[in-house]
Amino acid sequence: MESNCRIPMACCRPRVLVLHALFWGLVSLRVFGAALLGDEKTTALKAHVAPCWLLEDFVVATECSLCNAFQTRSWSACEATGYVERVNCTRSNRDEYKSCRSAVLEEHLFWKFEAAMLALTASFAILVVIRQRSLDRLASEKVRRQIESI
Repeated sequence: MESNCRIPMACCRPRVLVLHALFWGLVSLRVFGAALLGDEKTTALKAHVAPCWLLEDFVVATECSLCNAFQTRSWSACEATGYVERVNCTRSNRDEYKSCRSAVLEEHLFWKFEAAMLALTASFAILVVIRQRSLDRLASEKVRRQIESI
């Protein structure tokens, strides 16, 4: 049976093509739909609630500190990172709270990342050495068999 299809016969069946089209259609719908819904939500948020520190210059009145249990439950600024700082907007002269990232927490996360990368490096180096020894053993066995056959 001769076919004009350049890919294997299993991929030319109509059922497989329909399944591929359905899968990629759902994937694209999910991706583009999420992007569209995400844009609508952010524009709606920006239109209703725009903190002064997003629109004008500000001065940090209180440095970044850990939110307590009450602040975490009641302040929206504490939800993102668990840390908050008080800022004073210069033009409107309002005090507002802004979510921030703690330097101590960032340093801790950095060192955890470094440790994970070091562990991955060591494990992959060991895997490379093991694989190289295995390939060397196979090559020497092949050479040995060739010499014995002469």
